[in-house]
Amino acid sequence: MEDFQFASIIVSTIRNAPVLIFAAMAGLFAERSGVIDLGLEGKILASAFVSAGVAYTYQDPWIGIAAGILASSALAMVQAFVSITQKGNQLVAGMAINIAMSGLTFVVAQYFFQQGGRTPELGDARLTDIVLPGTAAVADVPFLGWFYGHVIGGHSALVYAAFLLLPLVHWVLYHSRFGLRLRACGENPHAADAAGVSVQKTRYTAMLIAGVLCSFSGAYLSIVQSGFFLRDMSAGAGYLALTAMVFGNWRPLHTVLGCLMFGFFGAVQIQIEGVDLPVVGRIPGSLIQMIPYVLTVVVLAGLMAKSVAPKALGRPFVKSR
Repeated sequence: MEDFQFASIIVSTIRNAPVLIFAAMAGLFAERSGVIDLGLEGKILASAFVSAGVAYTYQDPWIGIAAGILASSALAMVQAFVSITQKGNQLVAGMAINIAMSGLTFVVAQYFFQQGGRTPELGDARLTDIVLPGTAAVADVPFLGWFYGHVIGGHSALVYAAFLLLPLVHWVLYHSRFGLRLRACGENPHAADAAGVSVQKTRYTAMLIAGVLCSFSGAYLSIVQSGFFLRDMSAGAGYLALTAMVFGNWRPLHTVLGCLMFGFFGAVQIQIEGVDLPVVGRIPGSLIQMIPYVLTVVVLAGLMAKSVAPKALGRPFVKSR
């Protein structure tokens, strides 16, 4: 079963999706509260660098992840201050974070590690895969051995955390008091304010949650997938996550399905690179790398008119007197 190409695509899809799932759930909290979170890309880069650098220094991936949480959360609070307190342009604030982190992470990495803007290989500080109990016992059973050992098992803790995030986010948004207040602030902040809800506090909380969740995307990139930090290694993951959120109409389940779709096409991209295909032959690598981004344009062009964003999205809240 391991030799079957489609099996590799399924496993790669599962391993590609967490980067997008964490970032998309982060964007979901921010935008459901009414704040456009265009800074996902920058927060992913910052947390990826800090997680890798600290994990290498202390030779402990969990300390690296904790440091990445602090870095991403700090950026989220800066973005919240500009967007919520100062009522600045939310699109500009997000893009400023993306541009700043693209350059700053490279410069700081070069300053500390002197390796061309990247961190050293993490080695033992890399987060390892979890082998589920009974994997060896069923390893030789057709299909079941592959399914249990590589689809259900054989992933790092962050992969399981990403998929467990779906029911948790759904419950918080639709079955908790905070979720009700969050959605009210994104739909009609003046009504929420009249009902005694602090719109500013709710949006700050949403941005803090977004910062924490986004940090796991960066940590996953550097500590799980790559084993080091490299300049601009997010490669547009923050924008793809936002597209998945639009695809999912700002709903958790559909957003995760969008992330899986992008993860699937990313896995296909890897599989067909350098392979001679029937009729078309070998496709140039540059064209293959365009697949996720072309798909992004297609999804946005086809679904943007049908997607219904929170009504107060992008509008600074000014308290009525």
